[in-house]
Amino acid sequence: MPRNHRPGPPPRVSVIVPARDAMPGITRAVTSAMEQTLGLSRLDIIAVDDGSADGTAEELERLAAGCPSLHVVRNPHPCRGGAGGPRNTGLARARGDFVFFLDSDARLAPDALRRMVAMADQNGTDVVLGKMVSPDGRGVPKAVFRHNQLRTDAHSSHAYATLEPCKLFRRSLIERLRLRFPAHLHHGEGKPFTAAAYLNASGISVVADYDCYHLGPGRGRGAAGLADRVDAMRPLFETAARHTRPGARRDTVMLHHIRRELCPALRALPREDEAEARERFLPELRRWALAHCSDTLFPILTAPERLMVHLLRTGRFEDLLSVVRNAKRDARCGHLVEKGHVYWLHPFFRDPDAEVPDTCFDVTDRLPVRHHLAGAGWHGRSTLRVRGRAAIDGLETDPEEDRAELVLRRREARDEVRIPAVATAEDDPAEFAADVNIAAADGGAPLRPGVWDVFLDVRAQGISRTVRFGNRHDDTLDIGTARRVVAAGPGLRARVTPYFTSPYRNLSLDIGPAPRGAPCEVTEAVWHPSDKGTLVVAGRLLPPGTPARGRLLRLRAEHADGRVFDHPVRFAAGHPAGAFTARLPVRDLGRGRWTVTLAVICPGDQAPGRPAPAAPVPPPARLPSTRWVRRGRPYYAKPLMGRGEVTLELRVAPVRLLAAVRNRLRW
Repeated sequence: MPRNHRPGPPPRVSVIVPARDAMPGITRAVTSAMEQTLGLSRLDIIAVDDGSADGTAEELERLAAGCPSLHVVRNPHPCRGGAGGPRNTGLARARGDFVFFLDSDARLAPDALRRMVAMADQNGTDVVLGKMVSPDGRGVPKAVFRHNQLRTDAHSSHAYATLEPCKLFRRSLIERLRLRFPAHLHHGEGKPFTAAAYLNASGISVVADYDCYHLGPGRGRGAAGLADRVDAMRPLFETAARHTRPGARRDTVMLHHIRRELCPALRALPREDEAEARERFLPELRRWALAHCSDTLFPILTAPERLMVHLLRTGRFEDLLSVVRNAKRDARCGHLVEKGHVYWLHPFFRDPDAEVPDTCFDVTDRLPVRHHLAGAGWHGRSTLRVRGRAAIDGLETDPEEDRAELVLRRREARDEVRIPAVATAEDDPAEFAADVNIAAADGGAPLRPGVWDVFLDVRAQGISRTVRFGNRHDDTLDIGTARRVVAAGPGLRARVTPYFTSPYRNLSLDIGPAPRGAPCEVTEAVWHPSDKGTLVVAGRLLPPGTPARGRLLRLRAEHADGRVFDHPVRFAAGHPAGAFTARLPVRDLGRGRWTVTLAVICPGDQAPGRPAPAAPVPPPARLPSTRWVRRGRPYYAKPLMGRGEVTLELRVAPVRLLAAVRNRLRW
């Protein structure tokens, strides 16, 4: 029946399920669509049977008999290709505001479509990626799903790394572009469709905090031969060229396809018949390399990729096949350091018969840097000592000549500060320490307020490599314990907060003015080891060395409705620096949102009606949620992170038992 004849209002989502001999997985796939929390009344499930002979069609009819939202279409003439033809059949009948393509061996998590539709509605985006997972944890993209992305595009995110069509697409975009799948392809038929949608979408959203799409166990079986791969590449390059303009954005897209499709096809040539490779595959691959690998894109490739593409573009097929056959052996040829450059000593390097330019072997900017952050702690009153190891892979370091530097770069500014690193071990020149004097690091001046990202400039044999620093560190390293208010010059104080960025976990320093009137600083906040409902806060009075006598310190919890609870603080007996600890019985607080601060009351100094000066309790970098039981019912306290909080905020509430069970079962 034509789609326009179906009664009722348009559904929100049309779920298209292509199927060919898909038993028994088709039952789970279709059932997962029927059980969506979005509701069957808002769904249009179109299952297209493409000539199955294993009972798939009969199973679909059985499911449709009990579900008015499920419509079964049987192709009278099965397609010769893969799932492209059945998907096109489903698109011709789709009525939903959005379309989702569900593979017959996969399944949707119950809340997947509701979350993705909400993301698209709230942000006005045309494509939504839901987090993908697989039974063995492999074979799925991970970079794009590190965190939710409300609105991005194909050039500003890792979305283009996943071109399978298991996404939510706005149907108006599909119809405006007249997108359809290449019906003749056996492999990769969904990639040109998804690429065109990405490159023309008003925006792309990513749902990363929920496992939306579960791949089937058979994913990855039946690898495509080179003939099928070349056939699949053709529409991909054509799509990328049609929907981009020459320039940096096109180069970014073409770089993906050269690395993911073209170069792997070249590496597969030795497994093919040599005569067929020369006559059928190489001429077409050469045309694509000449047309789509621009002069600005070529240097971005790795040295092995540059060498293969150069030989391909110059039509030297015999040399190309030799390079591919001996790739493993030649990868271990070593390097030559010359005039500030490092060259890969491939057999073709400066071979007069090969006539390959040196640029194909230049790896100066590609040498990996091995680095590790060992710790960051205070040395003196205002100096942060950063310790670690760093070396350029494959190059010997001369302790007398090659001195590393810590490089601080202030965000949204051109400020850069370099701090020499000092070798700390005679038998290991890679070990170093660098002292960041907050009060004088910037040419004798204090570091300006702002976020300073930490880089490392590593040198060896005249070669310098600058890399972001800190993401490789021990799991037990808690950088949050290095928070401190320090002297930043005559009469000046600064709040210094070292932290690891999200999601890449690099080291940065947040430097700001010390809170006015802050009576103390917090050095640690943890849950009590034996009483998970009690928060333990440790710190000291300000300025450092202030005695505790005559001061009344209180740990304060303030509810969003104005309720305030003060709890006593204990000073360390005989400690000259005013060190203290305090315990906050969070288990006794009522449900809701609580702000945690410290207040000092000095008898005789407090003006009537004037609140005591408060110090923030900085949100710890690694304070987890906690649970306890009150009157037979489980409660939890959760730190509120990622909203730019100045002081610790806790959400206290009873545990929702049904939600907890569902999470444990990972529905």
